[in-house]
Amino acid sequence: MGANILSIGVTGLNVAQANLATTGQNIANASTPGYTRQQIVQSANEPLYTGAGFFGQGVNVEAVKRVYNEYLTAQVLSAQSSSAALVSYQQQIDQVANLVADANSGMGPAISSFFSSLSQLSANSSSTPSRQAFLSDAQTLVARFHDLSERLDQITHQVNTQIVSEVTTINAYAQQIAELNQRIVIAQAAGQGQPANDLLDQRDLLISKLNQEIRVTVLPQDDGGYNLLIGSGQPLLVGNIVSTLAATQDAYDPLRTNVALQVPGGSLIQLPDSLLSGGTLGGLIAFRNETLDNVENALGRTAIALAQSFNDQHRLGQDLNGEMGGDFFSLSSPVVLPSSSNPLPQVMVEAEIVDVGKLMASDYLLTSNGSGNYTLKRLSDNAVLVNNGPLPASIDGLSFSLSATAPNGASYLIQPTRAGARDIAVALNNTSSIALAAPIRTSAALENAGNATISAGAVSEGFTPLTAGITLTHEANQLLGFPLGAVVSVNGGAPITITSDSPPTPVPYANGDTISFSGMSFKINGTPIDGDSFTIAANADGVSDNRNALLLGQLQTAKVLDGGTTSFQGSYAIMVNQIGNKAREVQVSSAAQQSLVDQAQKTRDSVSGVNLDEEAANLLRFQQAYQASARLISVANKLFDALLAI
Repeated sequence: MGANILSIGVTGLNVAQANLATTGQNIANASTPGYTRQQIVQSANEPLYTGAGFFGQGVNVEAVKRVYNEYLTAQVLSAQSSSAALVSYQQQIDQVANLVADANSGMGPAISSFFSSLSQLSANSSSTPSRQAFLSDAQTLVARFHDLSERLDQITHQVNTQIVSEVTTINAYAQQIAELNQRIVIAQAAGQGQPANDLLDQRDLLISKLNQEIRVTVLPQDDGGYNLLIGSGQPLLVGNIVSTLAATQDAYDPLRTNVALQVPGGSLIQLPDSLLSGGTLGGLIAFRNETLDNVENALGRTAIALAQSFNDQHRLGQDLNGEMGGDFFSLSSPVVLPSSSNPLPQVMVEAEIVDVGKLMASDYLLTSNGSGNYTLKRLSDNAVLVNNGPLPASIDGLSFSLSATAPNGASYLIQPTRAGARDIAVALNNTSSIALAAPIRTSAALENAGNATISAGAVSEGFTPLTAGITLTHEANQLLGFPLGAVVSVNGGAPITITSDSPPTPVPYANGDTISFSGMSFKINGTPIDGDSFTIAANADGVSDNRNALLLGQLQTAKVLDGGTTSFQGSYAIMVNQIGNKAREVQVSSAAQQSLVDQAQKTRDSVSGVNLDEEAANLLRFQQAYQASARLISVANKLFDALLAI
């Protein structure tokens, strides 16, 4: 019996010593990142059967295990991945929000200054210094568009550089985890299945860091290894085999960096952006797709709408030389980027803006289904505008032309507005070419007996400069004398074609009617007497005429965009507001997500973390257990001594 007591005491002494060593390990690593609290798993030895019953044989250590909760750890990983994505997104969007909303560098003040200068010029339209000042302000407006576009290009380049860096970091973490996988499998096999706690902690820490770069799914294996998946199940790590990520050029835009998966022994597999969620990489890609692309398109649309509308009205004016105005601004055509994988033969696709009022701040993807049928998708909202059919004459203010029928599978990325702010320029360099006057002048004959007056008149698209004056005569509430072949409308009503000049085709008249023909329109107010005449002629001396300048100034508040509901400045203000709201949304979401991370980490640490107070109490408890086992050995020794004395 004495030998049995001695054996029990020795086992108790060993277990107490193991507990003390484990507690010391916990205390020493209380501040070690990724460390998981360890504890001894102990069990009673198999008892010894005697005639009097079963007598215990002491205790033994079965294992040293981590106090690890897989569910709580998964919660922490998920929260950390989402938080890292939001932090990355916020860092990028704050740059854009500050850029477009800045009172000094934003477009709002520049547009206001441009039209303010035009207003001052309209008060003195013949002044060369005033014209030069206006031309200088136009250059300033263009330079502001260029500055914003260049800054957005720089941010795009930064995002591309960060994506490359993220890919390198992710590959490094995956490789390190693969090496730890191998060490863990070997260690646990050599240790007869005992957990390699410290190696497991190192691997979990690396997975946590990797998860903050890109969201990963962890699949534990029977041998102790982990498989890691990204996206919708793409393998990043299987056992010890790493499928590395690669930064590649976009199939359409070589200046855009995408991410591909390099499968061992295989080729690169392009990963859609939708699969790259979570972590810093996911935040960068979400920012680029949801905000940066939209801002560039919206800014370009504002530049195109302003320039095109200004050009349209400027061409209806007359300059100091008596010539019709030309384009005030120059613009490039929409950008069409064919896919690098398009089948032969190569087919050229061109796009043209035909209605700026319907233009959307979006890119489009055109895919050929063969036999002249196409699918056209608007990428801003993924709306399918054409589904396996012929292309319409125009859609969203765009028309398309192809050099031939595109082969099946050919695809093209169409960017109608992306380059608008980058390519806008002032087309004029001569102040005398600024068309501020109207090309027509109206007058009532001095000998008219009635009190009717004719308005100054205006011209619209389709106007052809007059080579001779047109005299209209009032007879019996009708106007006579319109040019042969002219199509006249009264208040926008049914057209009247002038088919005869002898006798003249009559046009009905009533006080205040708007008469339109050949791109000209005017009103006659009052009561004319039969025989009264009114003349419409070329504006031969329009140096001080500012009628077209006033019409150009009205464009500042004109509802040009979004189907005639939004002005240039309104469009830009909407863009700034949307970015500000998105930045605020990301900021609030980031703060909330960080709270979730803190809560999840706190819950995890309450189970797996080291509590120094608890460990201090354990030291005392295991010290007392050690002392008690030592005392038991002492008692067994005295029993042996007593037996020897007998």
